[in-house]
Formats: sequence, structure tokens, C-alpha cells
Amino acid sequence: MTDNIDDTPNDGTVSGGDQNTDVRELADVPSVEVISRAAVMLMSSAAEKLGLSDADPDSSPHRDLDEARRVITALAGLVTASIEYLGPHAGPIREGLQALQRAFREASSHPDEPGKGPGEKYTGPVY
Repeated sequence: MTDNIDDTPNDGTVSGGDQNTDVRELADVPSVEVISRAAVMLMSSAAEKLGLSDADPDSSPHRDLDEARRVITALAGLVTASIEYLGPHAGPIREGLQALQRAFREASSHPDEPGKGPGEKYTGPVY
């Protein structure tokens, strides 16, 4: 009979053993990947909050423009602060941010003035 000692339950979470495993693994991830993953998560959240995941964004139960504004502003801050480190990822991430800013403007019943929209204090006006 062989004992199988495994601290990982079937769902993949760590239940015991070395709790520093995740920290050591994260330390091995390059900063550009960490920043890019954070940007993608913020983009996905903003798209959901704008209702873009539904066939009809205007009637989406997930639409929340106040929340979308916050997430887009956070994304703009991240992108602006880290643009020099993103290398070839900078262009697509910046384009995604601008697309979300334009989608926000289109979704607003009273669009902000240019330069006053979400994140535009970091990125400049988006038309």
C-alpha cells in the first residue's frame, strides 16, 4: 500500500503544507506579466460593468456606469504609470483602454466633456 500525501484538494486549493508556495511562484513571474494580467482583469471588469458582455448592453443586468467609471480610471492610472515597462504589450492595452473610454461615453445618457471622462485625467481626452 502506498500513501499519497497531497495537500491539494481536488479543487486545486492548498489546505495545508507550505503556505509560501504561491508567494514564491509569484516572485518568479516577470513584472510585465503581472501588470498585463492586472490590466486585462480591469478591462474585463469594465466591459462587464458597461454591459458589453450582453447582446444588448443597454438592458444588461450587469450594467453599472458608476462602477465602470471607477474601474476604467484605475486602469488608466495603471497604464499611465507602467507604460514604459509594458514594451510590445503597451499598444494593445492602451487601445483597449481607449475603446472602453469611448464605450463609456456612448453608454452615458449625459456624456462627460472631453477630458472629464473616466481616466482622462491620466490619458488626456478621448473622442
